[in-house]
Amino acid sequence: MSLPPGFLDELRTRVTLSSVVGRKVTWDMRKSNMAKGDFWAPCPFHQEKSASFHVDDRKGFYYCFGCHAKGDALGFVKEVENLSFMEAVEVLAREAGMQMPARDPQAAERADRRTELQQVMEEAVRFYRLQLKTAAGAQARSYLTQKRRLSEAAWERWEIGWAPDNAQAVIEALAQKGFSQDLMIASGVVARSDSGRLYDRFHSRIIFPIRDARGRAISLGGRSLDPNARAKYLNGPETELFDKGRNLFNHAPAREAAGKGKPLIVAEGYMDVIALSEAGFTAAVAPLGTAVTEDQLRLIWRISDEPLIALDGDTAGIRAGLRVVDLALPLLEAGKGLRFALLPGGQDPDDLIKAEGAPAMQAVLDTAQPMVRLLWQRETEGRDFDSPERRAALDKTLRAALKRIADPSIRAHYGEAIKELRQELFGANRRAAALRGTSPRGQGFRPGRFAPPAPALASTRASVLATSARAPEESLREAVILAVLLRFPELVTRFESALERLELTSEDHTRLRNLLLTHAHTADCADLVAADSPAALDRLQANPHVRIAPALQPRADAEFAAACVETDLASLLALRAHRNELAEAEEDVAHLADEGLTWRLSKAAEARHAAARGPQEQKSEGLIAPNGVELDRAELERARRLRDSIDFSKGGRNRP
Repeated sequence: MSLPPGFLDELRTRVTLSSVVGRKVTWDMRKSNMAKGDFWAPCPFHQEKSASFHVDDRKGFYYCFGCHAKGDALGFVKEVENLSFMEAVEVLAREAGMQMPARDPQAAERADRRTELQQVMEEAVRFYRLQLKTAAGAQARSYLTQKRRLSEAAWERWEIGWAPDNAQAVIEALAQKGFSQDLMIASGVVARSDSGRLYDRFHSRIIFPIRDARGRAISLGGRSLDPNARAKYLNGPETELFDKGRNLFNHAPAREAAGKGKPLIVAEGYMDVIALSEAGFTAAVAPLGTAVTEDQLRLIWRISDEPLIALDGDTAGIRAGLRVVDLALPLLEAGKGLRFALLPGGQDPDDLIKAEGAPAMQAVLDTAQPMVRLLWQRETEGRDFDSPERRAALDKTLRAALKRIADPSIRAHYGEAIKELRQELFGANRRAAALRGTSPRGQGFRPGRFAPPAPALASTRASVLATSARAPEESLREAVILAVLLRFPELVTRFESALERLELTSEDHTRLRNLLLTHAHTADCADLVAADSPAALDRLQANPHVRIAPALQPRADAEFAAACVETDLASLLALRAHRNELAEAEEDVAHLADEGLTWRLSKAAEARHAAARGPQEQKSEGLIAPNGVELDRAELERARRLRDSIDFSKGGRNRP
């Protein structure tokens, strides 16, 4: 559906962002300045206590300094309500009292058909729920009460039903409501046999309704009571309403519970989710008959930044967890992770809760391990590392896994965690193995089995690299970058991603960076920064290195300034990489220097020197810019010619 020109502009004008966001957050009145349209609150997208979520009514944008969520009113409604773009437009249009444009005939036909299919699903859910209470549902009621220990109130909460043995019953019930056979089949409730006869796809099964993020019935799940059934659990087929890889069981209630602070738990099936929720773990979801998909993982992360994956304590459960690890590695972002809780004795959450109660389940969740531990366990469990070749093979495998992480910051932190685990295995374990006369072996993934990483060596803790402040050169480059962006705030958007990830050396720099990200879109950005932090700005501008920076001379323009910022960012990150390599090398030398140590140090030095020569030289040597973006060659050449044409020693006048 297309919208007429100006419709969205008028919609955004009529609806203030603070009124839309205000329904989901509690404003921090000490930090907010409502008269200026400046609002602060704890972020609705991740659990926090501080007010790092900023809404600017004048610009119509929000930004979270914690999880980096950002957008406008439409984006907020989409994220919070899990709606499509057009659904979000419709929600805001109703609030603004605006009439939605007429839909084109084909779009209207599709929408009407989806509405009819949803009506079929809702009617089928009602029919099955009634059947559970009849004489035909006696066996199902006994199973739910005695084996699953669910009360009748729980049946009602979960809308559990029973599909009778009579495979024609639901067809007759739906026909009486006026639904055509075509709609019954398209909904997935009814199937057609090879002979052309219609039958209830779920007959002789306990029924679990599957609802989307807005609470609408989109499919069904069925559990057979026949031990000889070909499939114990059966999900509805892919339909116009239902895509099993893009939905979660119990999505809407879990999202609401997680928003109130409950930990999000990802279990395997319907009964696990129901058992968890009935035991008080109300933010529980499950995939729908498949392994977790990329789309489902993104849905899960939209509910919680660090969900808990509850693994059945058997080999199949571990394999399922490792599949999730492989899926998640390329998708990891700052603040988005997974933790894994392994249940004991081959149990699932339903088994554990029935046997030992909610406290036992909570104890398992409390021992949940970060994803890097499961990755490490897969590569080391049960293996001997008694030779350099075997240890090198382990390193190669782990490097290949780490390369799959797209975010450079997360990749670096994973590398540090792997290094600590490696030192634990090849350091303390090797010494213990020598005393026992055996070789180091990998340890399995068990709750509580992981010892804390070995502490840093005393020599490392006492080194100049560890005890001294960061090199002054880093602080100077930071200062120049911030000063240039204050003069040319229109460049902030271009370098926004790199600025967000940058770890700065002082509180002044951190404060100025955050203000730049907040006010970059305003015409009076510099004035707003000066009004908020005048002392920090004065200290920045008093820096002699800042005053002589080429990009801050009178005749420098935005194009030249962008090239300078790019160069300074590359140099800054190269300096830090060099420092980190030296720190790692110092610790490695204290253990055992290998043939790779010299190579690593030489490559770090090359990267540092190449960064000092600028991005163009880095490209010519095949190096990747630290912010992940290579400048266009022509753009760099234009910037160079502009720089060469300006004589900064004479006040920025053009050279003859």
